[in-house]
Amino acid sequence: MSIRFRFTLLYTFILALTLTIFGLALYTIQSQDTLTSLKRDLSLGANKLADATLKTPGGQNFPEPPPDNGHTPPVPFNQFSSDQTFQAFPEREIARVLDPQGNLVASPFGREGDALPLSEEGLQALQSQQDWWETDTVSGEKMLIYSRPVIVDNEVEYIVQVARPLTERDRTLQSLATTLLIAGLLTVLVAFGIGWVFSGFTFSPIHRITQTAQTIGDERDFTRRVNYTGPQDEVGQLANTFNSMLSRLQDAFQKVEHSLEMQRNFVADVSHELRTPLTTLRGNLGLMRRDLPLEEKVDIVNDMVDESDRLIRLVNELLLLARADTGRSLAKEPLDVSIVLEETSRQAHQLDSQRQINLDVPSDLTILGDRDAFKQVALILLDNALKHSTGDINVTARLQGAQVEIRVQDFGEGIPADKLERVFDRFYRGDDTSTIPGFGLGLPIAKTLIEAQDGEIILETEVGRGSTVILRFHAMSIMIH
Repeated sequence: MSIRFRFTLLYTFILALTLTIFGLALYTIQSQDTLTSLKRDLSLGANKLADATLKTPGGQNFPEPPPDNGHTPPVPFNQFSSDQTFQAFPEREIARVLDPQGNLVASPFGREGDALPLSEEGLQALQSQQDWWETDTVSGEKMLIYSRPVIVDNEVEYIVQVARPLTERDRTLQSLATTLLIAGLLTVLVAFGIGWVFSGFTFSPIHRITQTAQTIGDERDFTRRVNYTGPQDEVGQLANTFNSMLSRLQDAFQKVEHSLEMQRNFVADVSHELRTPLTTLRGNLGLMRRDLPLEEKVDIVNDMVDESDRLIRLVNELLLLARADTGRSLAKEPLDVSIVLEETSRQAHQLDSQRQINLDVPSDLTILGDRDAFKQVALILLDNALKHSTGDINVTARLQGAQVEIRVQDFGEGIPADKLERVFDRFYRGDDTSTIPGFGLGLPIAKTLIEAQDGEIILETEVGRGSTVILRFHAMSIMIH
């Protein structure tokens, strides 16, 4: 059962319940109101008849009772009293006059069969000077009968009965009930149809969300969005939330795709880099099995040692890169830039003692970082500068506002603009580096370590004039303040 159908059923049920309560209340009010109106009319008629009875002398114009009956036979109203009330009594009402024992005394035509029903309980109540209401069937017609005593000198002189048929009232109430039932059923059916149509409009955005989600699941197209232009109600908020979720999923999916692409490229590059030294080692081992002169075997062994060292360096750099990729937590402690750069420059100078590394670093520059990671970055940058240039290397550091800026400048050939955007890609080495040792992992490692210390690395280059790597860190003195 769809939520649309359940919603329409709930709406229709509430409406039907409301109409039922309203119909019952209306029917009850109408029934009580008509009954009260009937009782009021009967009370007025009975009071008038009672007043007229009091004006009638006892026993006037009454025939003598038969010896075998014991009570006076009923007489017509025109014989019972000359009062105009008896002569002009409304035709819609039935009136009777009884004696205190409940015997019929007078009726419009004075017939014995004109007596109205009066129960023993009612007679006792009347004899106790209390009014009495009861409903009974007279000549096949339901009647409302009101009886009241006529009291003279604190004694019940007569009993006046006034009755009116309930047929018209019952017919009216039955017509009202039928009208309410038919109108209610028609209203519920129409309301169900209208509710079904409007709920379709209301839930159409949810249906579109469902279709969009199914399409995304089938096609893996996270660029799709739910097109919603309605009010910002609960459905509008759901559509906006779903679109926001799709945007985040799209970003996450693109990142995953990029990571997988980088992983595939990384595996391919690693395989390519490992294949050459391994192939060389395998070839040299094959040569060692031959009967070669001693000098050739020495050359082969030296070649194998060089290739083994190359493999070790590659594996070490890959391990360092893997640790950086895992987002391992680096120490955050005050670090004197000048001390680390002086130590690193001395170590780098040993790589090429013929080259000069010019260090211009004030002694009061302090950053918050990891000493080993910072030193590793500095060694990578100095090593790259020595490999890709033939002149001196300049290392400077300055306080620039709230940051410490470190520059490593060489005067080599520089990097063309079309290759500059790839210098931080793993294993990328350009076209003219076949004679330069390395694997293209230095700058990617440096970038990862710098960013892990909340720093920034920038490469500026000019073809024919050299390159400058710029490192920026938050100054420790600024952070303390």
